[in-house]
Amino acid sequence: MSEYDAAVVGSGPNGLAAAIELARSGRSVLLVEAADEVGGGTRTAEITLPGFHHDVCSAIHPAAVASPYFDEIDLDVDWIQPPIPFAHPLDGGRAAGLRRSVAETAAGLGTDGKPYRRLMTPFVERIDESVSVAFGPVTIPPPHLRTFTRLGLIGGLPVSVLSRRFRTDSGRALLAGVAAHAIADFHVTATSAVALMLAAIGHTHGWPLARGGSRAIARALSERFVALGGAIELGRRVTDVDELSADLVLLDVMPPAALAMARHRLSPSVIRHLARWRPGPGVFKVDWALDGPIPWSDPISGGAGTVHLGGSYDEVRLAEHTVAQGRHPDRPFVLLAQPSLFDDRRAPAGKHTAWAYCHVPNGSGADMTGAIEQQVERFAPGFRDLVLARATRTTTEYQAYNPNLVGGDIGGGAYGLRKVLQIGRTGPYDLGGGIFLCSSATPPGAGVHGMCGYHAARAALG
Repeated sequence: MSEYDAAVVGSGPNGLAAAIELARSGRSVLLVEAADEVGGGTRTAEITLPGFHHDVCSAIHPAAVASPYFDEIDLDVDWIQPPIPFAHPLDGGRAAGLRRSVAETAAGLGTDGKPYRRLMTPFVERIDESVSVAFGPVTIPPPHLRTFTRLGLIGGLPVSVLSRRFRTDSGRALLAGVAAHAIADFHVTATSAVALMLAAIGHTHGWPLARGGSRAIARALSERFVALGGAIELGRRVTDVDELSADLVLLDVMPPAALAMARHRLSPSVIRHLARWRPGPGVFKVDWALDGPIPWSDPISGGAGTVHLGGSYDEVRLAEHTVAQGRHPDRPFVLLAQPSLFDDRRAPAGKHTAWAYCHVPNGSGADMTGAIEQQVERFAPGFRDLVLARATRTTTEYQAYNPNLVGGDIGGGAYGLRKVLQIGRTGPYDLGGGIFLCSSATPPGAGVHGMCGYHAARAALG
């Protein structure tokens, strides 16, 4: 007889959410983590200088504040909302910015204001339905048919097609920056859905950061799990699911790791399905300890928690296309976060932290520090003079740090229809033999929201 009813392998937000949901149902649950702390991508550490606290992976959390599950369990995190969710600088001291108000955002887009309002208003006005559709698997019949249809018809477009609605540099750039979160070529189907949902969430929920660092999310989730009677075992790497002696095993891992641990418990069809999984591009990341705030040339970026650096729509499109072709762009799209502007716990008084990453081919060992800093300096002259220390991480170093980041892929697999259209309330999660997949390789995919874990746990509970 097993000591636990269920075991969860991996303690990222999805693994923790799965463990909580199982424990809430009255099951005895063991959570096993190979690292010496919980959290996966929600960890914070002093990786440059003492007193400078950097989020190791995720730092800004629109999906977390929009997450139906985190809302259901009333997750105890102190969210800080920057005045501007995200900004997109352009040459010449100009910038576009997404503000909490659709009208205010549209007002900054000139003649693109009207098409922007027309595009975003239906998703913003029905944000709960939009989130319900986007944060779950595709089911037949779908929930909220009208919203599902709208998101399918418009979100299903490649962003290269959606971009034709806009004519100004500001409108097109704003779209390019948020669409690039898909980490895919702009000609890929359904890249528009990423842009639409992240923008709609920005208007309704913001793009916040967690006070004290992203580790606060992992801490809140793990404390909730333990309060429900759950047990956590750190520093244990599971190589075979049979080691766990539990009736239900949920895996917060990528498909190759699931195959390695559970192949002998899976059917040939499931094995073939998992074997078709492919990772997407990777990321190269830089963390900085700074002597002062980044000196942006434009009046908007200093009020934004997230800044998209890449210039015009065409420049961002080209950068993402280059990465999709397996090459390194000379001018990469750079996603930058500046938490210390809004959270005084991140750095000593008068000092600051910032981090940025760019997309690179999967498994790349290239050092992109120079290219990233050139993009920052382009829109914030004098930035390099403020750098007190930096820490970098290549794709291979990311995988060594967290095996779920295969080749540096933070998206849970290559973005496209195969990933988006995983159909069924239980199908994407239930591997058979009492084994369930609950990582970001399952719907709704990447992001700190816990929904993959929640859906997998509900599938396991029947």
